Parts: sequence; structure tokens; C-alpha cells
Amino acid sequence: MLYQIPSFLLDVIVGLLGGACLLRLYMQYHRVPFGNPLGRFVFAVTDWIVLPLRRIVPPVKRWDLASAIAAWLLVMAKFLLLWLLIGNLGRITVLPLVSLIGLLQLAVSGLTALLVVYAVLSWVPGASAMLLDLIGRLADPLVRPLRRFIPLVGGVDLSPLAAIVLLQVVAIVLGSLMGSVWALGR
Repeated sequence: MLYQIPSFLLDVIVGLLGGACLLRLYMQYHRVPFGNPLGRFVFAVTDWIVLPLRRIVPPVKRWDLASAIAAWLLVMAKFLLLWLLIGNLGRITVLPLVSLIGLLQLAVSGLTALLVVYAVLSWVPGASAMLLDLIGRLADPLVRPLRRFIPLVGGVDLSPLAAIVLLQVVAIVLGSLMGSVWALGR
């Protein structure tokens, strides 16, 4: 219990802050405008860590590396705090790699959540047009390639479901990889 509660709280905090950093990166890469409530929220939650990093980490083409590094640092801080809590710093050498895998897991979780929201909003009649357009612009790069291979079934687009399945396969692979890295650190 003394480990589970802090672990849960750190997962929530890093999930929110790191996920917002990754969403900022994703929105900027796809040139989705930030003048909407979601964009303003993302800026409000991430400016404190991304803006200072931008002074030393410039963007590369459309990639906002400061946002990516901010998310990675947040995930790394989470693992470091958890390792300090259990008193096991013997694995400190694998911390950067564990954090990178944790960051990829966070990205997969965020993209999965995005696709779930997109699918639900597309099925709900009268959903906010502005919100559906915004979520659609974010989800489209994930589902567009699949739409070439998956036809509509009874007028229903199953490509978001297929994308979610593929993301879950990636999550399984990342989980297995994380286990292997943990074993290396022992």
C-alpha cells in the first residue's frame, strides 16, 4: 500500500502532464490550431516545462523536441521517485531506457484514448461540431491509412477499432520490452 498509492498518484500526474506534452508535440506536428479549449489547456499545463527547454532545444522541422524531452523527463522523474521509494537504485543505469519505453507506452495510451473519444463522438448524433472536427484532425493520421483496406460495414467506419487493436499490439510489445529491460537492470 505504501508503494501503490504513490505509484498511482505519480501515474496520474505524469500521465496528465506528460500526455499534455505529447499532445502538444502531436498537435504542432500536424499543425492543428491551438486556439480552441483543448489547445489552451495544453499550453496552460505544459508551458512551465516546455518553454524553458525551448531555450536550449530547438525544434527540428515540424518536431517540437522540447515537448518530447519534457515528457521524457517527467516519465524519468516518475521512475526515479518510485525507485527511491522502494530503495532500489541498483537499476539506475537503465533509467533512461526504462523512461523511453515508459514514454512510448504513454504515447500509445494517449493515442488509444484519442481514438476511443473519436469513435464515440462520431457515433453520437449532435456531438459538438468543433470538438469532433478537432478530434477528427488528430485521429485522421492514424485511421486514414487503414481506411484504404477496411471498407465501411453497414455505414460504420471500423478503422478506429483496427487502429486501437494495432496500438494494443504495440503496447504488448512495449510491455514485454520493459520486462526485458527490467531484467537487465538487476
